[in-house]
Amino acid sequence: MLRLYDTRHRQVEPILPVGARVLRMYTCGPTVYRYAHVGNLRSYLFADLVRRVVERRGVRAVVCRNITDVGHLVDDAEIDPLGEDKVLAAARAEGRSPLEVARFYEEAFRGDTLALNLRMPEHSPRASESIELMVELIAKLLEKGHAYAGPDGAVFFDARSFSSYGEISGNRLEELRPGHRVEGVDERKRFHADWALWKPGRRELTWDAPWGRGFPGWHVECSAMLLAYLGERVDVHTGGIDLRFPHHEDERAQADSVVGHEVVRHWVHGEHLLFDGRKMSKSTGNVVLLSDVVDAGLDPLAVRLALMEHRYRQQMNLTWDTLHAADRLLRRWRSKVAEWAESPSQPIAPAADAIHRAFEDDLDTPLALRLLRDLERSPDVAPGSKFETFLHFDHLLGLDLSADIGRVPTLPPGAAELITARARARDAHDWPTSDHLRDALAKLGVHISDTPTGQTWTL
Repeated sequence: MLRLYDTRHRQVEPILPVGARVLRMYTCGPTVYRYAHVGNLRSYLFADLVRRVVERRGVRAVVCRNITDVGHLVDDAEIDPLGEDKVLAAARAEGRSPLEVARFYEEAFRGDTLALNLRMPEHSPRASESIELMVELIAKLLEKGHAYAGPDGAVFFDARSFSSYGEISGNRLEELRPGHRVEGVDERKRFHADWALWKPGRRELTWDAPWGRGFPGWHVECSAMLLAYLGERVDVHTGGIDLRFPHHEDERAQADSVVGHEVVRHWVHGEHLLFDGRKMSKSTGNVVLLSDVVDAGLDPLAVRLALMEHRYRQQMNLTWDTLHAADRLLRRWRSKVAEWAESPSQPIAPAADAIHRAFEDDLDTPLALRLLRDLERSPDVAPGSKFETFLHFDHLLGLDLSADIGRVPTLPPGAAELITARARARDAHDWPTSDHLRDALAKLGVHISDTPTGQTWTL
């Protein structure tokens, strides 16, 4: 069974009990005020791999990934230094309505996830359509004494009422200083680390609530949606490492305080992605979108493959060179699979067990890819076995490795066996036999080229 690094417990653990047949997973979704860049998409690929690995073991995955279209305040000074709602800020900048902006970027995000072969979640609730859930959650927190309302209609969570606050990030309430949040010092708070559950004011994107017209704080939506769509026992909660604090700390405090027990069993986080050695941002001009990759003539799934060259919880430096290399590998593997498809089917290679173990050992995708490269080059594994093995693991890789089947010329009878024999001869440094087999293949109309990664052929 899949084991992942639990940020809260500080160790690698099985994410499901023995015999479990269903995985309930929540993934923090996008704030739809701009295009998602490849760094954002890395978090969703990691969640997709979790899903694929457990499903391969016969476990049914039930996934909720929200859409934040209201409530997420700007903390990026290059957009708005005053902390405006991100969707409202984008709408003002683009001269469109907030709804138009949100739906446009939501659809763009959906297109990116489809291009990356990310399986669709069972639930994709929008924050703007889940206000009632949030109001109900806030009311319960007030009733249980975990929240308090101010005279202006604002509602705050009482951080000191949740004794285990900080277990995810390692922060301690007593060590937090005033102004550690975007909101800064707020005289309405009883304690400087309290956070807003409901905020009064402004003219757009507001709703009626028992304590006054306003809008929800960002952290409320995930707690409300998680409980509504997945219930009070959730196996895994995923997100980027930057969400550990304050978002996930606040989310955990809210959900657990309402229910009265630990709701999420495992909190799992993906690391940052750098591009050319720097964090992606508008100010540095190194934001790379999936559309930029396609415009460069690369397959979008080359991004998926490139990201799997590093473990999800390792910081990764992506470059155009690594993207081009991933694109070449992807095209080569598709060509190889199409070539191997012409050979008689054989059982899956024994190396499959080690590859499965790599995936289940904290998603060690670099090792899994290395083992697949070894399998590709091995002269001791029949082409039909390579074909079955690569297609078997494509259910986890999600690279559409069968895409070229039927698109490449068919080898003449006996040529596949000669190609395999020549690869074996080259590995043994038996150059006379290698040359003899090259000549034999040439007589069949098959022209061989030797490359650093092995031999290729054309007709």
